[in-house]
Amino acid sequence: MPVPNFIIIAIDGGAASGKSSSSKILAERFNLLHVDTGSFYRHITCELLRRGVPHTDLTALKAALADLRFDTRLNGRSAQMLIGGQPASSEIRGQSVNDHVSHYAAIPEVRHTLLGYQRGQVEVARAHGFRGLVMEGRDIGSVIFPRAEFRFFLNADPAERARRRAKEGGQDSISERDRLDSSRKASPLTCPAGAIEIDSTSLTLDQVVEQMTSVVATRLAMS
Repeated sequence: MPVPNFIIIAIDGGAASGKSSSSKILAERFNLLHVDTGSFYRHITCELLRRGVPHTDLTALKAALADLRFDTRLNGRSAQMLIGGQPASSEIRGQSVNDHVSHYAAIPEVRHTLLGYQRGQVEVARAHGFRGLVMEGRDIGSVIFPRAEFRFFLNADPAERARRRAKEGGQDSISERDRLDSSRKASPLTCPAGAIEIDSTSLTLDQVVEQMTSVVATRLAMS
């Protein structure tokens, strides 16, 4: 059955800007499928490292990407990517993936490989009766869903984001991730034109979510 008034919320931002936490809460509030595209790139990075394919060997990389088979299963309200029928392991949050994910994510062939799969999450959401989906990443509002009904860009001071990541037990360098993600030629991290930018440096998670909730609820009430 088609879901009436299906909505898409795109949330972009750098590491530890609050994308995941706010996305999950919005998914609960509005009955949306939660899609964390960062985990997709981490899963691919982990798989390519497991196969011994360096990001500098484009020929080997293309061959490996052509061999990957993607599927989706639900983990609560969240979409979980399967590669060859296998879900991601805890290794995707490990130091090795942290050190390499931005390098693989900067390669156009990697991003092209994931483009159709990411957009295909709309059909996953529809098939499972969700009202829509909330997708978080670094190019959602600019490349994946540039015409999404709701587009947000979360930002915060790098020092604050580094503090948050350390509190979570993360070990990746916020400043280096920002540099790599913002300077890559393929779909760089940027605030899309027309998106609502929220600086969460001095805001609590609840305050960030309430700002987004207000925008979404207001527009939905008018439709």
